[in-house]
Amino acid sequence: MNKRWKLLPQAEESTKQLASELKIDPSICRILVQRGVDSFEKARSYFRPGLSELHDPWMMKGMEAAVSRIQQAIENQEKILVYGDYDVDGTTSVACMVHFMRRLMQPAYLDYYIPHRYREGYGISGQGVDFAIEKGYSLVIALDCGIKSCALIGYAKEKGIDFIICDHHLPGAELPVAVAILNPKQQDCNYPYKDLCGCGVGFKLISALAERFAISMDEVYVYLDLVATAIAADIVPMTGENRILAFFGLDRANKLPNPGIAALKELSSFSGDMSISNLVFMIAPRVNAAGRMDDARKAVQLFLSESKDEALYYAEQLHIDNDERKAADQIITKEALALIESDSTFPNRKTTVVYQPHWHKGVVGIVASRLTEYYYRPTVVLTRSGDQLAGSARSVAGFNLYEAIDACGTHLSAYGGHFAAAGLSMHPDQLENFREAFEKVAAEKLTEEQLTPELLINLEINLDQIQPSFYRILAQMEPFGPENMRPVFLSRNVQDTGYSSVLKEQHLKLVVKQGGKTMTGIFFRGAHFYPIVQQAPFDIVFTLEENEYRGTRTLQLHILDIRPT
Repeated sequence: MNKRWKLLPQAEESTKQLASELKIDPSICRILVQRGVDSFEKARSYFRPGLSELHDPWMMKGMEAAVSRIQQAIENQEKILVYGDYDVDGTTSVACMVHFMRRLMQPAYLDYYIPHRYREGYGISGQGVDFAIEKGYSLVIALDCGIKSCALIGYAKEKGIDFIICDHHLPGAELPVAVAILNPKQQDCNYPYKDLCGCGVGFKLISALAERFAISMDEVYVYLDLVATAIAADIVPMTGENRILAFFGLDRANKLPNPGIAALKELSSFSGDMSISNLVFMIAPRVNAAGRMDDARKAVQLFLSESKDEALYYAEQLHIDNDERKAADQIITKEALALIESDSTFPNRKTTVVYQPHWHKGVVGIVASRLTEYYYRPTVVLTRSGDQLAGSARSVAGFNLYEAIDACGTHLSAYGGHFAAAGLSMHPDQLENFREAFEKVAAEKLTEEQLTPELLINLEINLDQIQPSFYRILAQMEPFGPENMRPVFLSRNVQDTGYSSVLKEQHLKLVVKQGGKTMTGIFFRGAHFYPIVQQAPFDIVFTLEENEYRGTRTLQLHILDIRPT
């Protein structure tokens, strides 16, 4: 698929000033300025973040009420239920909170609850509240959910159950009747950083509890590897506090990890230092697979494991779930692509809506993402769920998916989501009506330009600028993530040395030269660009990475796109 290449603006004066202060390569300074790092002080904080820069948890609205209510429950030997979502953010949140609360109270008065993805759905469930009533819990700490569960939390209050909500999703006009709501996105919350994930909000509550109960912060920082995993998996901005928490969380994951993370790493046969990418692509899918294919409670049990053997036991279960998830994902994606290719109307449509009754509900969201990458159209993938069709939707840049689905609401039984992703359900006889209504909304809103993915490029450089010292500074810009992405480069007029080749009929291995500099590169699923490579010269867009082979490390290009010069 063709991509639009967009070279980001270069602020020359700010770059020159920063380069004179930092005494480093001006090319690096151009990238820093693009990220708002335009002074010596900002650069010092960026490259050398400190835990002392974390904000005081007591600044968050509701913190005093939350801590006091938990303290009261502990003193009165009330039963406390920790409740969390079934994804990575929710399960890590619950594991951190339960582990910490076990320091403060007798285990007999503490338990946790993870709703079943298919029987109960996202957020606070009626079954969950009934469980709390039946078991005699008087306080529920909800993590990564609850901000919109007004009716159920009201019902729980009538039954004598108090809720403390730790959430990061955007609140609605009505707030639940909770004892305390911790959510920096509340309109009247003065907490300085608004983009914490659910586990990050829970970590703030743990920090405040540690202060109240005179527990050293060193005992709180043991959870940072789990917090970093949640930050990576939930795709929140890698800025401010998130970047500090992820920076130190990665350090802990590599030096003294949670037994669950260590077990997943071992089963993945990975031996090096982990990066955010490893958390995203190696740890997070296995944790998410528990809820997608079975029961996410085992993910919490993994992170609460007290021995290597116990952790490996649960990690193996998640590993099996993930293998099943990958197999289902591959089969459904192949079937969906075949459906699309057989549809003669598809080339003229701006949306993709596919349905098969036998598709596994746990992977339709992943398949929707794959189809969006493949065709770059707003995509809905549906399967049968009881007497309804249920599924997931994914968007393209600049298209508000939630608004589009909301405009089709008359054809839906239920829906929810945000700008880029959504979930929805409908009666089977509404499928074609929804398909046409969704297409109509997209056709009115989307431009042809929006249906071509945009590749944002930080800098144009020559290959001879790529030296070990250059890469060492780039590496210190980690952890990468939204709003602090891995730098993307453009090099023009490169030529094949004659040694480039196609690997496994789908990947492209490059050996290219520009002037006197030769470099290797890899373009995953880029074999179809081989004819362009053979007709030199050509331009390449890439990121830089280190490749280790037989104990030797070399820099290589991770190719993102190729064009004839």
